[in-house]
Amino acid sequence: MCLAEGEGRNAVYLATQRFDVTCVDFSESGLKKTQQLAETHGVSVCTECADLSHYEIEHEAWDGIVMIFGHFDEDLRTSLYQRMSAGLKPGGTLLMEVYSKEQLSFGTGGPKTIEYLNSKQELEAAFAEFSSVSIQEVTREIKEGAFHNGMSATVQVQCIK
Repeated sequence: MCLAEGEGRNAVYLATQRFDVTCVDFSESGLKKTQQLAETHGVSVCTECADLSHYEIEHEAWDGIVMIFGHFDEDLRTSLYQRMSAGLKPGGTLLMEVYSKEQLSFGTGGPKTIEYLNSKQELEAAFAEFSSVSIQEVTREIKEGAFHNGMSATVQVQCIK
């Protein structure tokens, strides 16, 4: 499952690796681009248009959940992270990359206000119950279109339930 998937680059990549992929995003136009990209690559993905503040993630239904650059206010993050955790099967993997609070000084993408950004410590607390947790702050160059371009401060998360 790919959450806050946008235009589908991650979902389509996973589908080309022979994963069955469901992606969720609030943008119907983004999901149409996902379907076009999947068609171009000769794969299929399931798309669901939904607001993640209300989206129910089925309990222990997913082998993996991926969210790349999904940014939300603290209340929604807390709820969503709990639902993501509950949605993973035992042994399932969570992969995330989000902009860190330090991203504001770069100005190369992501939210423009600190309340939508994450810290390593907040993510460690959110996923502390996982059996394996790897969370690291990374400064790297991102080249993913006009809105994510240049040196960036991110937090990368890999957890196994």
